[in-house]
Amino acid sequence: MGKVIIFSAPSGSGKTTIVRELLKRFPQFEFSVSATSRAPRGCERHGCDYHFMTHEEFMRAVAENRFVEWEEVYQGTCYGTLRSEVERIWAKGNIIVFDVDVIGGINLKRIFGDDACSIFVMPPSIGELRRRLVCRGTDAPEVIDRRVAKAEYELGFAPKFDTVIVNDDLETAKAEALKVITQFLNR
Repeated sequence: MGKVIIFSAPSGSGKTTIVRELLKRFPQFEFSVSATSRAPRGCERHGCDYHFMTHEEFMRAVAENRFVEWEEVYQGTCYGTLRSEVERIWAKGNIIVFDVDVIGGINLKRIFGDDACSIFVMPPSIGELRRRLVCRGTDAPEVIDRRVAKAEYELGFAPKFDTVIVNDDLETAKAEALKVITQFLNR
């Protein structure tokens, strides 16, 4: 089993932006593409951003034990980590980088234990989180309301992660993540 790095955060906190920066800096890092039962948004691509599945395909994969972890994040919308992704990345000798929802992050840390570095990216405030989600322009107002309500719940899980980074300034948050990961890799 190799090392894994887990990033979790409420939607809109900036975790994906931080993950993209780290993937550029560390050639041995490889992004684990999650599976989801939701439809693609914007210009998302199958196999690159997510492995898009119908709800029926996702549930069949669950029944076949093809996930390391999975959950229904929103009613009718599931996300999970495919075993094939983990095996594919480790077969290359790379370090897996996960960008997952908060409960998925807690589950992955439990599964991988000391071989995992779990980082929770926190927004500076719920108001700022809402502003970021609105500025994305990818979700309807009712979806944004649902994401903000879920974020308020998810913030309570921050202490379950190895490190909490408050993303009130993106460059500072990137630097903090780099420091935490470098320490983890050097131990």
